[in-house]
Amino acid sequence: QVQLVESGGGLVRAGGSLTPSCEPSRNIYSFDHMGWSRQSPGNQREVVATLTASSLPVYADAVKGRFTISRNNAKNTLHLQMNSLKPEDTAIYFCDASSRVDYWGQGTQVTVSS
Repeated sequence: QVQLVESGGGLVRAGGSLTPSCEPSRNIYSFDHMGWSRQSPGNQREVVATLTASSLPVYADAVKGRFTISRNNAKNTLHLQMNSLKPEDTAIYFCDASSRVDYWGQGTQVTVSS
């Protein structure tokens, strides 16, 4: 059973930064792709950023230029550098991974105050 453990969420003021991390229970390169999605109350989950196995990043329009997805090979972790945060970025952020089967973690809360 694959586990994905997120950390690094929190409360920040608008314009601030946070960098959630995700640690999978197996080698990060064993997945076809990994990424981050988010869900806020009353809204459907939306994909925020995806990193393919060839390390090609893909971002949602709402976060382009502000968020950066990356892998730390030495630590076997996935990160989401979030800059210039806005109140509308407030959500639970989930780490996602796919390898024939889709996996996701429990999520980490990100709250951006105005």
